[in-house]
Amino acid sequence: MSTVQISAADVNKLRQQTGAGMMDCKKALIEANGDFEAAVDYLRKKGAKVAASRQDRDSNEGVVIAKATADGKRGVVVELNCETDFVAKNADFVALANTFTDLAIDKNPASLEELLALEVDGQKVSDIIVENTGKIGEKIGISKFETVTGDKVVPYIHGNYRLGVLVALNQAGAGVEEAGKDVAMQIAAMSPVALDKADVDATTIERETEIAKEQIRAEGKPEEMVEKIAAGKLNKFYKDSTLLNQEFVKDSSKDVRKFLNDVSNGLTVVAFKRVQLGA
Repeated sequence: MSTVQISAADVNKLRQQTGAGMMDCKKALIEANGDFEAAVDYLRKKGAKVAASRQDRDSNEGVVIAKATADGKRGVVVELNCETDFVAKNADFVALANTFTDLAIDKNPASLEELLALEVDGQKVSDIIVENTGKIGEKIGISKFETVTGDKVVPYIHGNYRLGVLVALNQAGAGVEEAGKDVAMQIAAMSPVALDKADVDATTIERETEIAKEQIRAEGKPEEMVEKIAAGKLNKFYKDSTLLNQEFVKDSSKDVRKFLNDVSNGLTVVAFKRVQLGA
């Protein structure tokens, strides 16, 4: 056991530096014989052990942060998870999520793996996550990272960081950002499965078609009518579930495609991302 005297000031200094609890800091300094760097390493190792022991825990709470670059040409959305709503609402946890999102804005990683390998003040994001797992005492981690590019990218955060949307448009100019915000709110509310009819994957089309056929047969319709009625139901699915064909929530007299074109001739969405907490 160390005989080095650990003062309250030393403990507080380490606590300020690492964010760890007071008793953890005191124990770390004792174990490290008063060596601050060694004490930091001790705390990080403790964090790694905590992280490993909590891998089977659910971390479905957290925050979703969506941001765009200063020029509005690229946007990112990051979901940082934890175990409890109490931690998710903590200002430091939200600040950590913003730090990771800002890093993604600045460095433009191509994937979640690349984001985790980036560094903040010489420390990898993955190591920061492990360290904060130890500090917080909950399993935390980045579960989703999405990015889009366009002539104008509009980010939107809904429901106290519980849902983030990115909308990429093919024009930038008067009224475009406001229109993008309206479309982002539409995406948040209506959760479209794709941008347009051609973007719906074949598996989804096949499933919707088969469901429609079974419904029609259950209604007792003649077999020769099944294909035609199923095609009509599929068109209804496209209208309800693809963004540009959805009824615009702020004006039911037009769809999203027409709304955008009315704002500026030829204006349209080229890509979007919708990230919902825990989904």
